[in-house]
Amino acid sequence: MKILVTGGAGFIGSNVVDAYIKAGHDVAVVDNLFSGKRSNLNPKARFYLLDIRSPEVKKVFEHEKPDIVNHHAAQMSVPASVEDPMYDADVNVRGFLNILEAARVNGTKKVVFISSGGAIYGEAQEYPTSEKYMPVPMSPYAITKYVSEQYLAFYNHQYGLDYTVLRYANVYGPRQIPHGEAGVVAIFMDRLINGSPCTVNSFDEEPRGMTRDYCFVGDVARANMLALTKGSAEAYNIGTGVATHTADLFNEIYEAVKKNVPVLSPEFKNPLRGVARAGDLKRSCLNAGKASRGFGWAPGVGLREGIEQTLKWRISAS
Repeated sequence: MKILVTGGAGFIGSNVVDAYIKAGHDVAVVDNLFSGKRSNLNPKARFYLLDIRSPEVKKVFEHEKPDIVNHHAAQMSVPASVEDPMYDADVNVRGFLNILEAARVNGTKKVVFISSGGAIYGEAQEYPTSEKYMPVPMSPYAITKYVSEQYLAFYNHQYGLDYTVLRYANVYGPRQIPHGEAGVVAIFMDRLINGSPCTVNSFDEEPRGMTRDYCFVGDVARANMLALTKGSAEAYNIGTGVATHTADLFNEIYEAVKKNVPVLSPEFKNPLRGVARAGDLKRSCLNAGKASRGFGWAPGVGLREGIEQTLKWRISAS
C-alpha cells in the first residue's frame, strides 16, 4: 500500500512509519519538524518538509496518490491549547481539513486518524472508560480532536472516505520528547539522568498526582498496522486499562534509572510537589476491549518493561 503519514518525524509517527516500512508498505512523510526530528525519519520514506496547513499539501497528494493517510500531525499539548486555543484549532482542525480535502480529490481510500482517549472523555464517570461513554472534552485540544472525528464522519457519509479513529492513552517509549502531557516519562528520565529534581503535579485531594493510562509506543504502532485494513468507520481506544498515579510512575522510572546510572543521588528519590496545570484531568484510563474484539489488538508491553526499553534507548541516544 501507498501510505502518507503526517507527523511522521515525530515520536509516535516515526515509530508507526518504521512499522509500515518493515511490513513492506510504500511510505511518504509530511512533517514541519516543529516537534519532529530529521533523525527520526526512516531513510526509506520520502520526506516532505511541510506544514499540514500549507496549500502545497495538495501537490504532495497529487504526486503521491496515497491509498491511506495516517494523520499524526497535531498541536499536542493540553496546556498550550488552553493558552492559545486559536492556534490549537488552526493546526488541529483547519490543518486536518486541508488533509481531508486533498485526500478526497486524489482518491485516498482511508484515513487513520489519531485522536486522544486520554483527553477526549473529560472527567469520565465510567472508569476505565469505553467508547460508549459520550465524550465531554474539557480542553481546546480535546475539543479539536472530537470535532475532527465528526468531520471524518461527514466525509465518510458525503464522499465515502473510509476511516478508523484511534483514541490513544498516554503513549511513551523511544524517541519521546519531554513535551506534552504524556511527555512526563521523558521529563522524569531526563531530569534524573542529568541530576535534577523532579516534580509531581497533583490536586489537593490526591498528593500522589493524577492517574493516567500509559501505553508503550510499540503496542501503539501495532494498532496502526491493524487499522490499515480493519475498524471501518469506528473509533477505538488504544490503552492498557491500568491506571497509574504520577508518583508511582516516578518511582518506577527512578528505580530503572538507579540500576543504570550508579551516580544517581538518593536525594532525588523524593520528588517535589507541584500543582495541576490548566486543562489537566484528575484521572484517565481506557477500556480497550473494543479494539480487542474489533481487530485483535491488545497491549503487550507492561509499564516496567516499557520503561526499561525506553531508558535503554535514552542512554544509547545520549
